[in-house]
Amino acid sequence: MTGAEALARVIPALRAAGVVGPERDARTLLAHAIGVDRSRLMLHLQELLSKDTEMAFLRMIADREARHPVSHIVGGRLFHDRWFHVTPDVLDPRPETETLVQLALERPFASLLDLGTGSGAIAVTLLAERPETTGAATDLSAVALEVASQNARRHGVADRLQLAQSDWYDAITSRFDLIVSNPPYIAVDEMPALAPEVRDHEPRIALTDEADGLTAYRAIAAGAKEHLAPGGRLLVEIGPMQGSAVSEIFSAAGLDAIVVHPDLDGRDRVVSASRRRDAVT
Repeated sequence: MTGAEALARVIPALRAAGVVGPERDARTLLAHAIGVDRSRLMLHLQELLSKDTEMAFLRMIADREARHPVSHIVGGRLFHDRWFHVTPDVLDPRPETETLVQLALERPFASLLDLGTGSGAIAVTLLAERPETTGAATDLSAVALEVASQNARRHGVADRLQLAQSDWYDAITSRFDLIVSNPPYIAVDEMPALAPEVRDHEPRIALTDEADGLTAYRAIAAGAKEHLAPGGRLLVEIGPMQGSAVSEIFSAAGLDAIVVHPDLDGRDRVVSASRRRDAVT
């Protein structure tokens, strides 16, 4: 069976399983099975697959039919043009989160704190983009911190990133120029409507607060002024309908310059705020 024949065989099965974008996923998995970059797959489609490659590909397709995320099947995903190791113990880095990274990089910062770091995608990316910057990242999950540690080593920033098992700020005593977070923001009553890839295969603690989806923002806002340097910024990812609520939480906590930013699809995606430069330390 050639690669082209393999794709023709599995794409209808993925579509029948309810997979969105079955052609894209099938090609990604075939490239991984063959061991070539996704961009070069076309050059190999007319080649015969070895029996081992064919079997590996069909096993991956079976996992995808069962709605396992592609990132879990192949062991990672690209985020901001870097490959990040991903496991079921961490949130799958999503393209929307790159909006937060881009906003963070619009201004200088010498130190950063990533709250609820998961895979470390945000903190590691920011440190890789700013070689003079140091940072800290926290997570409740020790297993997630090990994934973040692997990614920090992969991208050469481990010596500039302190990882701490912590409930938000509990283990943090320093102040930072920049605080970032992609916290659990899905309300518990919204969980049943999530795609199976997310609902059934990503860590629930990284998805929902088991409440109204705003618990994390209250905790982050409550400690922000204590942990932000004067003039420092806070950037958090939000759900598309949470801009007003999170802005109100930040305002009540005494933060300034609060702005809701859209992602590339025009949906509210990030709320930014700052601590005044003349604030008392």
